[in-house]
Amino acid sequence: MDKYGLIGYPLGHSFSKTFFNQKFSAEKIEAEYVNFEIPQVKELKNVLKENPELRGLNVTLPYKTQVIPLLDDIDEDARAIGAVNVIKFTKGLFGKLKLKGYNSDIIGFKQSIDPLLNSSHRKALILGTGGASRAVFQGLKQLGLASTLVSRTPHELGITYEDITPQIMKEYTVIVNTTPVGMYPHVNECPHIPYDLLTPNHLLYDLLYNPDETLFMKKGKEKGAVVKNGLEMLLLQAFAAWDIWQK
Repeated sequence: MDKYGLIGYPLGHSFSKTFFNQKFSAEKIEAEYVNFEIPQVKELKNVLKENPELRGLNVTLPYKTQVIPLLDDIDEDARAIGAVNVIKFTKGLFGKLKLKGYNSDIIGFKQSIDPLLNSSHRKALILGTGGASRAVFQGLKQLGLASTLVSRTPHELGITYEDITPQIMKEYTVIVNTTPVGMYPHVNECPHIPYDLLTPNHLLYDLLYNPDETLFMKKGKEKGAVVKNGLEMLLLQAFAAWDIWQK
């Protein structure tokens, strides 16, 4: 039986494991999805040795960047982002296993936000500078938007929350939250942007999906802004991972 899995540490409740095993069951696919909780990324080689039936892996924190030197190849998006969350297995010369890294976060994000964009959306503020912000930055770039990163401390590639002026709020009509601020159980928190300057021209996209409507989204809605959470992106990146494994 084919096997797929997830590497990361620690691995609590895993969306991927539940999603893929339900998919395999519903579609009568002879496969299973397993979590591999490895305390160090170098233990990937043991996972491969002990599971010869593996056909593909997802990668989560803290290994999305650390895994890259262990791969034979990575695609352009993953290289630009500097992070891999999907590994495709192929057989090379003499049956040697080859590992290629991809990033399905950028695919899921682009497919999710694209239908919400219009001609007034030319510039975006990306709240946060972690790994997810890089996928969002590249995704928006490919969709034709210039982005500026926003962080709590001065950052060479962006600005701080204190630097957000009325002029910036007018120009940057797309705001994407890639931080964990507002995630359950801290539902009464939100990133510190000037919400009073939001308009119906603004689009607020939150990568969080628990709660369904974060305070960031709620405050945007009150000003007539279009808002969306990250649940669809999560599903779309899982579909994209399956497509990568199958192609």
